[in-house]
Amino acid sequence: MFSPSFLVWAVVASALFAFGALFWLVLSTFRFRRPHPAWTTDDRAWKGVQYAFGRGMLPQEKESAGKHRLTLAAGILYHSGIFAALSHLGYLLLGAPVPAVLSQPSQILFGISACCGLALLIKRALTPQLRAISCPDDYAANVVVDAFLLLSLLAARDRAWLDWLLIVSLIFFVYLPIGKIRHCLFFFYSRILFGLFFGRRRVLPHPGREAQG
Repeated sequence: MFSPSFLVWAVVASALFAFGALFWLVLSTFRFRRPHPAWTTDDRAWKGVQYAFGRGMLPQEKESAGKHRLTLAAGILYHSGIFAALSHLGYLLLGAPVPAVLSQPSQILFGISACCGLALLIKRALTPQLRAISCPDDYAANVVVDAFLLLSLLAARDRAWLDWLLIVSLIFFVYLPIGKIRHCLFFFYSRILFGLFFGRRRVLPHPGREAQG
């Protein structure tokens, strides 16, 4: 096995690479920017953003999610576990102990999240409609993240798994800006643009619902 210090610094370097690459990808989208319509106001635009991150996130506002609520719940648990695992990794990289009050709940969340990820992977592979629109990146990203979650759980219970967690974390961060995992940033970025675009045009929030409120 590699020395722990080497793996720690390799993961830190890969994380810096990932965040730098994501920042560059965001900046590269600015060349598609268009002038704002003269008849709009910033107030309307930001109301659209509020909708995008508020009411617009509810299942009934999403045509697909509203029809597949079990999958939506699995996705929420899956992503919650990923962010928790990243926080856990941060503690490990800093050499700081995970607070005792968070240790057991985080392990439970890692396990549930990994199971949700595996279930979503199986659903993608077995559902003809999903399989038809899936590409290798969809499967690879899921496998990498599932491995990251599983090893986060194992390393939290037994530090003998720490090296394996660091190796998978290295792969995770290198793959992050290259594959679909980059949506962890672009989800928020695209929701902001979505809210601004439709808010300026007075499409969102829905005028009829605002009047009712």
